[in-house]
Amino acid sequence: MNPTEFDYIVIGGGSGGYAAARTARETWDRVAIIDDSETLGGLCILRGCMPSKTLIYSAEVLHLAQKGGAFGLDIPEAAADMAKLHQRKIATIHEFAEYRQEQLQSDRFTLYRNRAKFISDSTIELNDGTRLTAKYFMIATGSTVSVPPIPGLAGVPFWTSDAVLDLDFIPEKIIVLGGGIVACELAQFLRRIGSEVIQIQRSPHILKEFHPEAAATIEKAFREEGIELYTDTALQKVAHDGHLFSVDFMHGDQPVSLSAPFLLNALGRQAASKDLGLDAAGVETRKNGQIVCNELQQSSNPRIYAAGDVAGPHEIVHIAILQGELAAKHAGGRPAEPVNYDHLASVVFTDPQIGTAGQTEAQLKARGVDYLSADYPFDDHGKSILMEAKHGYVKVFAERATGVVLGAECVGKDGGELIHAMAVAVTLKATAQDLLKVHWYHPTLSEIWSYPLEDIAAASPT
Repeated sequence: MNPTEFDYIVIGGGSGGYAAARTARETWDRVAIIDDSETLGGLCILRGCMPSKTLIYSAEVLHLAQKGGAFGLDIPEAAADMAKLHQRKIATIHEFAEYRQEQLQSDRFTLYRNRAKFISDSTIELNDGTRLTAKYFMIATGSTVSVPPIPGLAGVPFWTSDAVLDLDFIPEKIIVLGGGIVACELAQFLRRIGSEVIQIQRSPHILKEFHPEAAATIEKAFREEGIELYTDTALQKVAHDGHLFSVDFMHGDQPVSLSAPFLLNALGRQAASKDLGLDAAGVETRKNGQIVCNELQQSSNPRIYAAGDVAGPHEIVHIAILQGELAAKHAGGRPAEPVNYDHLASVVFTDPQIGTAGQTEAQLKARGVDYLSADYPFDDHGKSILMEAKHGYVKVFAERATGVVLGAECVGKDGGELIHAMAVAVTLKATAQDLLKVHWYHPTLSEIWSYPLEDIAAASPT
């Protein structure tokens, strides 16, 4: 077949891919999107951010109702109705998904519902034999569930996050493998709706990408809620006898064997770059499958860009969008500033939540930055005390010489909301002294930031 020519082709119609296609249309008319998903919309809307946070919030409401006595309330019984919870999730994400599908299917783009692979550095072939060429390409194919080489794991019918997010019943008992963000958010959700939960993490702490103090705070909360949490383990074998899953592992020097009727594999995700024919296109990948990109999202083939989970370095939806927009602007010859990861905002939707903004303390130390640090606990703060939200702390990092805020950490009630005050400060290079000019209203959770800021302002020479 004769090739069909486009200015810009996007492979993958999720958040990063759509952002790239939308931005590319500001420059070119001939923009194509290729997506072979059964349902259009991408991971975030269909199987990630939106459904998970919908369910997690419902579980938080249930948890608060069950703690009614602590608030002076008499709530005789509160339980999850999984059929209704499932339907609420479907209804909640339907509007988001429908809107994205309408955008992808609009006449602004040429949409192909196919798989694609490169057969040269400028041509792709679809699984129906159609060949397409373009001046520029964007790869935004996302990620898939990783199956580490643990004996037996690949051969058992484990659940992934997709299955948990689609539950319409309460599993009586489940083993969760992993201690990353997805594992922790779903382990707590399952516990709160009424499941018996065993969580097994290989590293010394869950949420190993975060500060150990933050991880320890979440671990304490998990154990208080009844999650049977094992950290610092070595997984040895996974098996399934048709009824029960069994997991054998070492916990310190002790061998442990546990069983449950359900198993969630939440041991991470990997870049969905396989079978794209990247070798034919001259596109290099890392060992984990992520596409190697420069700061402008160009791969080793400068006509081919990548964004989102398939590129890294952070598997966060707003980063995918920023990367997609940046790449399309650069390809179109428009001004394009690289994404500044020193301004990164990140949130874990456990309860308490973790929110971070800017550089972490580990990064500041590694870079030899002379910084000030100050923190304040939630269990000594008026609003959090009256909310029975006493787990956690806030911490601020600032340049010693100037007081400019470089990073912040919030582990506590609604940390994902609270962190944005410091995210703004980091991006606008505000000082602790600047932020103390703000009217921090009392009593609010947000005013907790004023306490570490006061300490930093007092210690800063400016």
